[in-house]
Parts: sequence; C-alpha cells; structure tokens
Amino acid sequence: MFVNAIDSEECRIAVMEDGELQELYIERSSLGHHVGNVYKGRVTNIEPSIQAAFVDYGQPKNGFLHVSDVSPSYHPESVKARGQIRPPIERVLKRGQEVIVQVTKEGLGTKGATMSTYLSIAGRYLVLMPGLSRVGVSRKIEDDDSRHKLRDVLATLERPKNMGLIARTAGLDQPKRELQRDLIYLKRVWKLISDRIATSKAPAEIFRESDLVVRTMRDIFTTDIERVYIDDADVARRARDFLEMTMPRYADCVTLYDDRIPLFHRFGLEEEVAKVYDRTVPLPCGGYLVIDQAEALVAIDVNSGKFRAEKNAEESAFKLNLEAAKEIARQLRLRDMGGVIVMDFVDMRAEKHRRGVEEMLRKELKRDRARQKVLKTSKFGLIEMTRQRMRPSIERSTFMECPHCHGSGLIKTAESMSLEVMRQLALAVSQENVQQVEVTVHPTVGHYIHNRKRRALVKLEERSGKKIMVLSDDHGGQEMVQFHCQDNRGLPVKFDPQEAARQQRLKVQQQQKAAPSPAPAVSASPAAKESAPAPDEDETEWEATSKTPSQQPDDAATKATGAAGDPGVAGAPSGTGAKRSRSRGGRRRRSKAKRDATPAPGNGAPGGDATGGGLAQAQAAPGDTARDPSVAGLVAVVGVSAKPAAPAAAEATPSATDAAATAAASPETPTDAAKAKPKRRRRRRSAKKPPQDGQSPPAANGQAGPSGQAQG
Repeated sequence: MFVNAIDSEECRIAVMEDGELQELYIERSSLGHHVGNVYKGRVTNIEPSIQAAFVDYGQPKNGFLHVSDVSPSYHPESVKARGQIRPPIERVLKRGQEVIVQVTKEGLGTKGATMSTYLSIAGRYLVLMPGLSRVGVSRKIEDDDSRHKLRDVLATLERPKNMGLIARTAGLDQPKRELQRDLIYLKRVWKLISDRIATSKAPAEIFRESDLVVRTMRDIFTTDIERVYIDDADVARRARDFLEMTMPRYADCVTLYDDRIPLFHRFGLEEEVAKVYDRTVPLPCGGYLVIDQAEALVAIDVNSGKFRAEKNAEESAFKLNLEAAKEIARQLRLRDMGGVIVMDFVDMRAEKHRRGVEEMLRKELKRDRARQKVLKTSKFGLIEMTRQRMRPSIERSTFMECPHCHGSGLIKTAESMSLEVMRQLALAVSQENVQQVEVTVHPTVGHYIHNRKRRALVKLEERSGKKIMVLSDDHGGQEMVQFHCQDNRGLPVKFDPQEAARQQRLKVQQQQKAAPSPAPAVSASPAAKESAPAPDEDETEWEATSKTPSQQPDDAATKATGAAGDPGVAGAPSGTGAKRSRSRGGRRRRSKAKRDATPAPGNGAPGGDATGGGLAQAQAAPGDTARDPSVAGLVAVVGVSAKPAAPAAAEATPSATDAAATAAASPETPTDAAKAKPKRRRRRRSAKKPPQDGQSPPAANGQAGPSGQAQG
C-alpha cells in the first residue's frame, strides 16, 4: 500500500498486487467528504409525489431523505397504532421538524446528498447500529458455517439495549476478545454523538468520519498487505497509532518514505494512474476496451483488435471475453464508476461460454467493496449490472466540463457558425432602434464570412440601410459570437438574439389578434326560411331515384308518378342511390313527404324533364288535355293544375305524353326502361339551369311563371 499525502490539498492511496494496480483512492480537501457524517438537520420541504423530504444540514444543497430511509422511531403514535409498515411521508415528517441523519451517498451534479435516519458507526470488525436490536453478518461472507459461527459469537457479546451489530468481513476468524474491544470503542463513539445531539442546534454537524488514511487502514488493510509506504510523517504517525489500537501486531508495517524521488514515480504508479483516465484500455492479448461514462450509465465495449489465438472464432471470442471480464472488474474499482453498467462482449453462440464469462465476472467482482448486481447475458450478447455509487467517480472529481463543447466533445464547423451568424445579423438589423451592428467571432469563422459571405453582407446592408462590421478575436472558442449594437446617436443598444426572436413572435401574435375577424354567419329567420326557394329539380330527382322499392309509397298515385317520370324507379334495385339515401339520413325523406302530403296551392310536384329519367311533370295545353283523357287523369293524380300555358312556353312532346298515358293505364307493368339500373347523377344544389331560348325566367317565392309551371 502506497499513501501519497505530502500535498495537503490531495491524498492518494494505491494498492499494488503482483506489480499491478488494483485499487486507487483519491480525496481532495476542496471537494470535501461527507459520507458517514452524522448531522442534525431540519426538514425544509416535503414532496408527496416522490415520497421524500429535503433536509437542511448546513451545506449549500439540501439533502434528500426518502420515506424508506425514515426510521420507525419518527412515526407518530397514530401511525404505530394502525400498524402501517411504511406510512406516507406527509404523515411521518412535518416541515420544520428536526431529524438526525447520516449521509449515505455524496451529491452528484445538481443533486444533493442522499441521507438516512438509520445511523451506523463503523469499526474495524463491527458496525454499531443504534435504534435496532438485530444482529447480522456481512453478505460478503458466503460460507454458511462461518456465518452461523460468527453470529453465535455476536450473540455472546455485551451490547446495550436497542443497539444492533453487524459483523464485517475483517471480523471473520477473530477471537471474542477482539470483537468485544471493538464494541467498547463503538459505544464510546456513540456516547459522544448522543451528547452532541442533545446540546447542538440544527443544522449542525454531530460526527465527522475519519480521514481517508484512517478509513483506508480500517476498511482495506488486511494481513495480506506486507508494507505500507507513507511519504508524510504526521500521516504515518496517525496510521501507526490506529494499527496499534486495532491490530497491534501489524503496527510495524507502516514505513515512512523520505526519498527525493516522489513516491508514485519511484514505484511506477504515475503511469498506472494516468491510464485510469483513458477512454481506451488495452488488453494484454491484443484486444481493447472502450469505456464511455454518462451521468447515470456506463457503456463498456469489448473489441478484438489484433487478438487471433485460435482458428475457431468461438474459442477466440471466449478467451478474449474472459480476459476482458477480469479487466472490467478492475477498471470499475479503479475508476469508482457506479449506476447502470452495460457491457458488450464479443458474440458467442455456445451457452457454456456465456455462462463462463458471467462466472468470471462475478468472481472478480467479489473483491469490490461496493454492492453490485449482475444479470445474465441477454439475447443481444449484453451483460447488465448495477454498482453502488457512494461518491462521484474519479474522472468527474478530476476533470471539469469543457467550456467550448460543454462536455459533448464536438463543436460546430466554421460553415455552420457563419450561417448562424448571418441569420442573427438579419435579425439584428431588423430592430428599429439599431443603426450599426458589430459582431465578434472566432478568426476561423470571420475568415469564412469575409470570403464566402461577402456578397450576402453587402446585400443585407443595402436592403436594411444599416452598417455591419465583422471582427475577429482568438481568445474565445470557435462558437463564440458577441454582438455590439448602436443607435443613430452612437449609444449602445442591448441585443440578445433569443430575446429579440421572442419579441418578434409576440409582435406577430399581437398583430394577428388585432386583425379584424370575419363576421359570423347569421341564421335565417322563420320568414326567410318560408320564402326560400324549394330544392332544385335535379336534387329532387336524385332523392326519388335513390329510393329502393321497399321505400317507395304503395299508393297508385305515386306509382303512376314514378312511371310517368322515370320508368326505372318502380322496379329499380337497391344500388348506389339507395345507399346514398340511407347515409344522408331521414331529413330529406321527411321534408319531401311533407311537401307531397300538403302541396302549396298552385304549385305542382317538382320534377325533371321526361327525357332525363326524373319524375316527369305533365304539362299540356288545354286542347291536348281535352283530346287525351288519360293525360287529364294523370294530371289530376299527380296534383298538377292544368293551366293555360304561355305562347312562349315549350309544350310537352307527343312521345312524353304517350309514355305518361301508357304508365297511367298499366302502372303494374314495368317497361324496358324500368328494368335498367338507374344512372347515378351528381347533385347540383347551387347551380340553376339557365332559361332556354323562348322561355321566361322562373318566378320567385313559389309563384307560377308565365308557362303555368309552379316554381318550387
């Protein structure tokens, strides 16, 4: 073990095994260490939506306390009487209430530290848990016999009431005397904490965990470590005192290093530490790993590289993945990466090879102090696992975010930046109070604008009538853009592209609201509805044609009307017209039935011409009606008044009259036209037929025209 503590700002501890770096711990005084510290805090806010409370414990960011980390001792009596195991957070804690909490995980990014009211004080062999009366053994001790034996020893120790104990891995095979001495030390620490809790006012720090050197000697030092090199005298003295108190036989292992060559350079550790920050990790076989770390996810890709061990691709992939599994477990310890970890190994088809890689990974992870959970290989050849994160990784603790790319690793090209600058210049010169614009960019971007966008700049100046100047400054990054605007008097005008774009959007919205809106449609009055013209002839013709035989009236008058106007209606099959009539609803059928039942005086049944296939309207001169009694009977049945026609009106042709007379005489016998399928006609609502030559325009308001035909 090597301890580099000569710099007061930073302490580094490295553990070497067989000439290879296995563990690395770095702690800086500027970042501070809060895990394990006990605080007396005050609840500042309660969020029922996430079942958590935020606690002020004296740090810039409030701590996060979930309801699962609240001890039952904080439950009110009403909740205890009901026997609820985990009541809602709003019924357990109140705003302004004082709580005793311990930091379990450091804050990361914008998040505060994670806290718990279950306190634990760690010793060399035991962990004291006030408020609990349970006795347990570390999960890293997997042998059942060893666990039962250690549990029996813990039951014989003299522990106070309401105090739980957990045996650590270092306590295995330790005599009862050593365990009892460690328990006495923990009870003294708890008494000191209890006294400070009673006298301190929230928020306050009650107990501070030991420094990195003492914690490392307590948690990591084992009998397998032969020598501990420390390059600072004070740190070496504290480490020796701790070992004399906990492990007196190994106090002589501590050695003070006072050579001129730095400790890590002397033993070749600086090169190993530098490799920890690399994205690519080479493997001894010729392959390599690619490690990418996000905020809550770590992706590790295994690549074969130059590795060619066997002629069989399956065996080569298996050997490469075994070596990669060992290196991945070591890199997770060195880099202290936590959260969700996804590993993409080289594809293997054999199930036994996949299980072999999983077993190797689990075996190497047993040396890790952090808790982890490994899943089986997925169908895509991925192994997913989670690792406990107690503090930010070494990479995030050592590096800062790039001010130019903001952590993405990419910046815009000169062409992209020039196009963006031109758009912002167009927005700047559109401002009414701006007369001159000066923009400062990176020299690469300025060179591109002056050479590739010179003509566009000239056109922009001529169109706006304002002066534009493009300057260069190499002190900023390639994405740097700074605007300096002036008005007519030379006074500076503040210009922000985003704010200016927002103001333009608001201005456009106000103009749209101020624009006059179209007048709303006014519904017609009842008098206007009564005076409105009847439906067009073609529309009525379409309604009659669209009816199926089952929808036709049974009276002889209607049949005669259909035979006279359209021979194909009486026996027409249900086709497109029938479907269209049903889909339109019963409104037209009811209105037509009403018109047929109560025709207006002087009005005839609407219809079309006889040659068009619609309902024919019998029109004849008085002389024709007298000569042909069948026509007169048809007119009486249909309900059309036989009035004298004007000389200019067109008379019914003899063929149409004969067809109407034949249909009236034998309404039950369908003609050849009745057997034909009715043609589908297009509706024409608004378009009216223009008057033919020799005809007068139709009269309005349902009055009869000059021809004696009623206008609907």
